[in-house]
Amino acid sequence: MGSGDTGPDPQAVPSAELRFTVLGPVRAWRGDEPITSMPPQQRALLAALLLRGGRATTAAELLDALWGEEPPATALAALRGYAFRLRKALGTDALTTVDGGYALHTEPAALDLTLAETYVADAEKARGASDLGKARDDLARALALWDGEPLAGLPGPYADAQRNRLAEWRLQLTETRLDLDLQVGCHAEAVSELTALSAEHPLRERLRALLMLALYRSGRQAEALGVHADTRRLLADELGVDPGAELTDLHQRILEGDPALLQPPAPQAEAAQEPVRPAQLPATVSDFTGRSAFVRELGERLADGGVMSVSAVAGIGGVGKTTLAVHVAHAAGEAFPDGQLYVDLQGTDARPAEPEAVLASFLRALGIQDAAIPDSLADRSALYRSTLAGRRVLALLDNAHDAAQVRPLLPGTPGCAALITSRVRMVDLAGAHLVDLDVMSPEEALQLFTRIVGHERVTSERQAALDVVAACGFLPLAIRIAASRLATRRTWTVSFLARKLSDERRRLDELKAGDLAVKATFELGYGHLTPAQARAFRLLSLPDGPDISLDAAAAVLDMDPYDTEALLEALVDISLIESAAPARYRFHDLLRLYARDCADRHESDESRCTALLRLLDFYLASAARAYELENPGDRLLDHLVVTSREGLAFTARGEGQDWLYSEAPSLLAAVQQAAGGGCNGPLRRAVDLLLVSQDLMESGVYARQYEQANRAIVSTAATCGEALIEARARVSLGHLSGLSGRFEDADREAQRALVLGLAAADPLASSYAPNLRGNVAFPRRRFEECAAYHITALEAFRADGNRHGEAAALSNLARAQIELGQLPAAIASAERSLLIYRDLGAGFRLANGLYALAIALTADGRTDDALACLSEALPIFREARQQFWEAMALFRMAEVHFSAAKHRQAAALAEQSLALLRDIGGEYRWANALTLLGKALNGVGQTDRARACWRDALAAFTALGAVEAEDVRRLLSDPSTPAVAV
Repeated sequence: MGSGDTGPDPQAVPSAELRFTVLGPVRAWRGDEPITSMPPQQRALLAALLLRGGRATTAAELLDALWGEEPPATALAALRGYAFRLRKALGTDALTTVDGGYALHTEPAALDLTLAETYVADAEKARGASDLGKARDDLARALALWDGEPLAGLPGPYADAQRNRLAEWRLQLTETRLDLDLQVGCHAEAVSELTALSAEHPLRERLRALLMLALYRSGRQAEALGVHADTRRLLADELGVDPGAELTDLHQRILEGDPALLQPPAPQAEAAQEPVRPAQLPATVSDFTGRSAFVRELGERLADGGVMSVSAVAGIGGVGKTTLAVHVAHAAGEAFPDGQLYVDLQGTDARPAEPEAVLASFLRALGIQDAAIPDSLADRSALYRSTLAGRRVLALLDNAHDAAQVRPLLPGTPGCAALITSRVRMVDLAGAHLVDLDVMSPEEALQLFTRIVGHERVTSERQAALDVVAACGFLPLAIRIAASRLATRRTWTVSFLARKLSDERRRLDELKAGDLAVKATFELGYGHLTPAQARAFRLLSLPDGPDISLDAAAAVLDMDPYDTEALLEALVDISLIESAAPARYRFHDLLRLYARDCADRHESDESRCTALLRLLDFYLASAARAYELENPGDRLLDHLVVTSREGLAFTARGEGQDWLYSEAPSLLAAVQQAAGGGCNGPLRRAVDLLLVSQDLMESGVYARQYEQANRAIVSTAATCGEALIEARARVSLGHLSGLSGRFEDADREAQRALVLGLAAADPLASSYAPNLRGNVAFPRRRFEECAAYHITALEAFRADGNRHGEAAALSNLARAQIELGQLPAAIASAERSLLIYRDLGAGFRLANGLYALAIALTADGRTDDALACLSEALPIFREARQQFWEAMALFRMAEVHFSAAKHRQAAALAEQSLALLRDIGGEYRWANALTLLGKALNGVGQTDRARACWRDALAAFTALGAVEAEDVRRLLSDPSTPAVAV
């Protein structure tokens, strides 16, 4: 024990508290205290005893294990000395003498190797039961127990042999786990690890086969074929043999485009004896009435299990599409014993449900774990179809927007079926059986009314009941609402309700046509609201967002959140709004239209505009507070328009970020709605809101919605001659274009923003625009121009007292100084930038400073320091949900490793960067990552796959008109030629 140990006497401590590791350095603990001061030979003795699993080992065997066939004369005495000291450290009940030898007794869970063997056995059982998810998890637990090289640093032939055995076992387990990754559809995620492993073990054909399959399933066929060519050449050069049967067969199947390669077996999160069987259908109504012809027609289509059936039901809102579809789906349940899926696609909302999100939900319902769900729409759709293969599952896709939204959600194999409802006829959905649903017949309408109200009340007033359903236009939703109100009011008669409906002042003239029929029914409920409820109903319908939070609703209504919640919950109770989630609310699409019509009639123009202005003020004030926490010291906040509301107060940086991302769809919708208000709309608030929510743009997640809102502001501001607003919007728009690699567009926006900003004397646009122009000049290799713009921006930021902006300009200037040969100045600029960020206590912008310094240090050859900077920056980017910058940090780490000739590590990091940039970084940065990956692969001898990467990169650069295209052409003509990666 170390001299500082103050623990109990080792012999007084039960051996059950001992723990040991051999899957790394050989170590021992008693409880949480490490047992130290063991020389290498003593640790070798401990390892030899541990690896025999408690069995007695003779002295001769131990001598052979520690010293080999020719032990020194003093070996036996030394062995006894080691054993004495080991017994003293571990306790006499742990190490015992048996027949002249020794035995070490441990609990099964006390040794990491035993734990690993247990996890592997559990994985084999799970795999045998087709529970691939559990098998992956168990193998991952086993592999996590390794801590570097097994038996690290131990001498002796026995340790050498066991070290090799354990290392080979670890590699076999890794191959098995990667094979399971591919079986559950995680091929894109596996490529990076397989790339690194195949470079580390170039002659291992199993790894090469898995890499080929992962690349092929990721849509990278040329690279997959390149892997085979590299392997064939390597085996011929090193061993004089051809690839084995597995690799050869896989190569041929890829050449032939075998579709079976794209369909891994469907993963299951539960054991085979308890298959996941989703049952997501909403409850069918007990009073379903009529529609017998449609029920029969759709039921027959669903019962035909020989084909993948698709039926699409279309009709006006309120005609009963969902009710019919749910009823038919329940009736057909026995034909789909493997489950029923359901989703409301929100097709009539301002922002319909994204197919990616729906597929993620479906895959979870089918037993796929979150970690196994891929990122892209195509990969999710493929995994969804693969998971359904061999099953009989019905998917009810309710309230669809159009055929494009539905296509990725359709099953792909016979035995499954899809039932779709939508307001539009899906004539462009190939192979779909189209059903047009009309209003009810008078007989059906009366039956529905009677079932809800009660036979006794209707029989005595049959004519009045016929008048009611006629006034409802025989529209099922209108009939149901009217009948339900009558059923809950025992003092009303049917005649009384009929007289109310006959009053045209209470019923819109458009009752017989489309959605207006539903409005007439809603009018009945609206008329009985309290004044406060009615006002809330009207005003909350005005924002365009998909839903609204409780705090945002309180701003719209100019009330405190407590009273607002009471109003909203009352409206939920009478089904005029829905509770989308805790403290979030939304309108049904028809009710929103009706409520807005009420607002047009009952609220003044000033009242409606003021309500939306309060919402925009709430978003701006809250987003500004979140921005301030993330970007302390940024003078941008001093140049925002003054708001009438304080906004939310956040106590921590993460809390503000959580709010911003949860509100993003509604917040950006509010900006776009403000732009649509014309010259009299709150444009200044809208553009300022874009500025303080710019993290949404750089994260990549909401870049598309952010750009749409930005373009709307630019268009309206230009029309209205609002120079300051247009300048700020064009800065953001140019930044977006630059992030996605559209540099010509970015430069045009920056030029226009600078002119407008100077004309409007706006310190924001006047400093941000030259900084943007410098950023755009850099990838076009106009380095002197780039430096000049950043110096201009630096002076503007300093003149404004904006230290945050100063730091940004310095970090950007550093990159130009590197290319101009001013390396000491570049390092000084980057270090000054980082110092400012640290002094300000910046959030993820601190990571930007580290990123810039890492680039300068890499250029100076200080690769270890550069990696330290990037390693500090990467978790900051991840915590801030900045996927774009996370990808770029990984890219720079790959560059550093490549510059140090660590090609295997560079390839793995480039793969990780590539996976993130595919969807958020634009073609330009994706092509740069692909170029770097090719260079790293070329460095490990995988030239064919490298060339496949370069050909794809060249196509992207050529399409963009990027100067990097010439660099890639040189690589393709001479792989030894270095290329610049920006």
